[in-house]
Formats: sequence, C-alpha cells, structure tokens
Amino acid sequence: MSNWDVIIIGAGAAGLHCAAHAAQRGKSVLVLDHAKQAGKKILISGGGRCNFTNMYAGPENFLSSNPHFCKSALSRYTQWDFIGLVGEYGIAYHEKTLGQLFCDDSAKDIVRMLMSECDRHGAKVQLRTEIVSVDYDDNYRIETSRGDYSCEKLVVACGGLSMPKLGATPLGYQIAEQFGHSIVPVRAGLVPFTLQDDEKARFAELSGVAVPISAEAHGGYFREAMLFTHRGVSGPAILQVSSYWQPGEAVTINLLPDLDAFEWLKTQQQQQPKTQLNTVLQQHFPKRVVAAFAEHHQWPLNNKLADTSNAQFQAIADNLNRWQLKPNGTEGYRTAEVTLGGVNVDEVSSKTMESQKQPGLYFIGEVLDVTGWLGGFNFQWAWSSGFACGSEV
Repeated sequence: MSNWDVIIIGAGAAGLHCAAHAAQRGKSVLVLDHAKQAGKKILISGGGRCNFTNMYAGPENFLSSNPHFCKSALSRYTQWDFIGLVGEYGIAYHEKTLGQLFCDDSAKDIVRMLMSECDRHGAKVQLRTEIVSVDYDDNYRIETSRGDYSCEKLVVACGGLSMPKLGATPLGYQIAEQFGHSIVPVRAGLVPFTLQDDEKARFAELSGVAVPISAEAHGGYFREAMLFTHRGVSGPAILQVSSYWQPGEAVTINLLPDLDAFEWLKTQQQQQPKTQLNTVLQQHFPKRVVAAFAEHHQWPLNNKLADTSNAQFQAIADNLNRWQLKPNGTEGYRTAEVTLGGVNVDEVSSKTMESQKQPGLYFIGEVLDVTGWLGGFNFQWAWSSGFACGSEV
C-alpha cells in the first residue's frame, strides 16, 4: 500500500490548487481522478478561454444555506491573489464584462499553470483512477482501480453533478454521508429554463434572438441578456436567476428595464399620435419579438397610438415591465454550469475546510453547499477553498 500525507480526490480547479499549496508546505500529496485529463471543466469553461475569476468577487456573490461560511476563505485568498499567480506565469487575459476575466488565448493555460504548480512543489497527479471505496481506521484507506493508498488527511474535491458528460458523479456526497455528514438537497444551477409547450411553440421562431432584460426571483436580481432557444430561454440573466428560482414559481422579467413602459407609451402617444403601436414597439425590439409577444398577450399592434386606451397601454406596460414567466423546468445537469446545494457547511470548518464530524476529512470546491454567480465566481471559490485547505492539511 502506498502511503501519503494528503490524498485529494478530484483533479479539478479546487483539487489542483489545494495540492500545490499543501505540497509547498512539505507534505507528500497525491491527487486521484478517474478522468483521462486534469481540469476538464476548466478546459471547456468560458467558451474554451476560462473565466478564471471576477474582479468584484465577494461573499454577496454566493448562495449557501449559511451565507457567512464563504467569507473566511474568500478574504484569505482573493481574486487578486489568483490574478497575481496568473501574472507570474505570463498568461495574457482581459476583462470581458462586469469584472469577468478570461484568458486571451486558451483555458489550457490555466490547467498548465496548475499542473506546473503541482510539479514545482512535488504533488503527484494520477489520472484514470477509479475510486472503489474509502475507509478509515486511524488513517484513511482508499481502494482504487490502480491499487490501494493510505493517508492521514483526505480531501474531497470531486465536484457536483453538473455536466455529467465530463464525468460528474455523486461520489463526493457519498463519502460525506458515509462519515455522517448531511447533504443540502442538490439541483442544477446556472441553467437554461424550458417553457410550457404552448409558450415553447409561440416563441420557437425567436430561437437565437437575444434581448437585454432584468430578471428577478426570490431576491435574485440580474440585468443582462436573455436568449430565446428552441426549448425555452437562456442567456446570462436567465442563468443567473435560475439559481434563485424555485420549481413551480414565476420569474419576473422586465423587457424594458430602463423605462417605465406606461409613461413611455403615453409620451409616444403625445408625440406621434398617428403612429401605429407596432412601429413604436420596434424602436426597442426586433420585429419578430414584437409579433410573438403581441400574439401571446393580444396587443392591438395595428392601432394608432391616438386610438389606444390607457387601459390597453397599462396592460402592454405590465407585459413589458412585469412579464411573469413560469418555466416548465430547467435543462437540468446536462447543461448546468454548477450544482446548487451539497455538503452542509455548518458541519465544516470555514477556516480549514475540515469536517467537524470526522478528523482529517476535508471538503473543497463545488461539493460544498456554496454556489457562485455566473462570471468567474465559482472558480474563485475553488481557488479560495483550495488554498484554505491546502494551508492546513
């Protein structure tokens, strides 16, 4: 049996970052992963350019049953610390929007950097290794498809259930439950919505059209683009609000977030009374979008503004400023960027990431009940939680 100070299950963002920091402190570190390639989720993120952090990352950008849990780790390893590491490796990057930082070239640069950090400090990364079982008797014993290993400290960094095509499994939750941890119910987050059949048919011809909106659900409020798809709606604003939405409830969408639609329509009526409603609405929306919403809400598109009543204007304004969209569901883990819920953080040390129920057992990254917004925040949680753990194991 091969003996190590620290074994980390999962060669993703959190696991690799943790491994490098633990090895830097002189620990013997082994990272195990069943994948053929390290950092697979990193490689596909940000359209292959990896949105590796966000300049504005803070505790308010994360969802958890305990919103205070993430504060300690985020304050001790900030976005600026990771940006500094990226700079050391000479990786060119740029801000895309809203503080989101992307590689100029390729996400491969981030994976190469993390692997180089592991190599530099002596952490070993072993891929194509299936975990068969984990047991504890003074030390941890990990039975794998490539032999048995033991360690004093075991770090669970194998992520959530999102993107199963990349190899996502419930292993992390199973290990947590094995050692007495509770799991906050999990579901897909940062995920497109699907629509009811009638709405899906009505908006199908808008597939590929994007419009700027604000979307709101359960205290989550986001102003970005919404994209119509052949199955429903997506785009940054929708992905963001999906993490706050509860099944069976409506999302409030404002299609004119900069305008009071009623006041705007009344002003247009005064300024150009002979103009058709259809023409005025096309000042803000593509023709196809106007037609689809007119059919959906029975707007009198051919009316001249002078012939349109205040009641009609109010109904149209409500449709525009307070559209109550009730999704049929989501696209699920298949396209979700993250998993909401996870290992209950009230049972984990916010300083070290160590289990409060089992000595020497640690949880980092997405497997925990900490979920970031879209825009580099989940990677920052991986770096921060990985550092917190790597500094202690």
